[in-house]
Amino acid sequence: MSIHDQIDKDVKNNDVVLFMKGTADMPMCGFSGRSVQILQHLGVPFKSVNVLDSDEIRQGIKDYTNWPTIPQLYVKGEFVGGSDIMMEMFQSGELKQLLTEKGVAAA
Repeated sequence: MSIHDQIDKDVKNNDVVLFMKGTADMPMCGFSGRSVQILQHLGVPFKSVNVLDSDEIRQGIKDYTNWPTIPQLYVKGEFVGGSDIMMEMFQSGELKQLLTEKGVAAA
């Protein structure tokens, strides 16, 4: 399975996926940490993928979306954005609305 296929499978087989530096329990950068906090605050179950585990995944996810930065959030197979976009959407209520519209259960 190619790295693109692996990423595609993760994105399409999980309601919410966060490609990040580190893990949800131990983020390795502030942007990833902030992204995890937003999702946890919303009570959304999500799969996290540590891009630091593999250079292939780290570059592959950037190529997959043509987006240069990490973290990257996907909801129901669609790319939402990075940390700044997540923060803006969270503050405006758009992120919670998007999750609800996509049928993702939040607390």
